[in-house]
Amino acid sequence: MHLHVADHPLIAHKLTALRDANTDSARFRQLTEELVMLLAYEATRSVAVEDKEISTPVTTTTGTRIAEPRPVVVPILRAGLGMLDGMLRILPTAEVGFLGMVRDETTFEPSAYADRLPDDLTGRQIFVVDPMLATGGTLAMAIDFLLARGARDVTAVCLVSAPEGVQRIERDYSDSAEVKVYTAALDEKLNEKGYIVPGLGDAGDRMYGIVD
Repeated sequence: MHLHVADHPLIAHKLTALRDANTDSARFRQLTEELVMLLAYEATRSVAVEDKEISTPVTTTTGTRIAEPRPVVVPILRAGLGMLDGMLRILPTAEVGFLGMVRDETTFEPSAYADRLPDDLTGRQIFVVDPMLATGGTLAMAIDFLLARGARDVTAVCLVSAPEGVQRIERDYSDSAEVKVYTAALDEKLNEKGYIVPGLGDAGDRMYGIVD
């Protein structure tokens, strides 16, 4: 597994504002989109491309375009939706699949409640977007869904990650597939409630509010 922790002053600046408990939902969503665009720039460095012949106003030349089959962006509902627009600004030709998952707050184990993915992902580059890589359970379940459909190249884009989650992904997928994790920060640890410390709280609630 390849882990890339972003090291850029703009990312650090925006992440600090994102962590701030005083940042309201509208600003949180805006910062998330901006951070994802910066992370996606690095995460797509190995995206598959092909040559394209074009005519400029001066001459003909060979350029580059995203290769077929197109990459697939998979947000993990619901918080991953807040990252989708940022990814699509960088990869506008990508297709989009969805996975809905929820974590049991007692056992920390995830369960899936929605699956909108192509049946065959053979040869596709997959970009999974989820704000938090905490225990690693949700990302591991998502990767299992993707591998079962033939995917072998999976990149996760996360805002903040915990060492425990990174270690689980590294342990579980060191041999079975090419898995990469791009994150804005590798934080200190998980607390007893399974939250990342210092983290940024519940990303879904901070993006969309708490709906009773």
